[in-house]
Amino acid sequence: MMLGLPLGLIVEGAVAILLALTIGYCVLLNQRLKRLHQDKDAMAKMVADLVSATNLANQAIKELKGTAVEADLTLSARMEEAERFGVELANHVTAGTVLMERIAKITSVARQSQAIEPVEAPNKVQTALQQLSERVRSRGAAA
Repeated sequence: MMLGLPLGLIVEGAVAILLALTIGYCVLLNQRLKRLHQDKDAMAKMVADLVSATNLANQAIKELKGTAVEADLTLSARMEEAERFGVELANHVTAGTVLMERIAKITSVARQSQAIEPVEAPNKVQTALQQLSERVRSRGAAA
């Protein structure tokens, strides 16, 4: 025997100490479980918010895709129209250049005629201008 204490008393003291430690550990474990449960509720709310935000983002992406497709179609139509106008403008510029060259030739011929035949020059110029205006009218009617 130790120090004169009966063996039964020592065993019961050890059991009491172990029981007290177990109760203390259970209280500590209970507090941790409560915190875990609170964290679980917060986590569930966070997951619900995340799902909601994801749904909103998916909807926004769908709308952006639709808007992008619509903008692409509009831009393509405008580009085609601009190309048609560009071709038409180039044709007009070419026709204008040809017309200006003809006017320059007529003017040159008229000036030469004035230098050679001062009396007949106005008639030749007027005749050339009439022919030119007839050609322009015939082209306008054909177009």
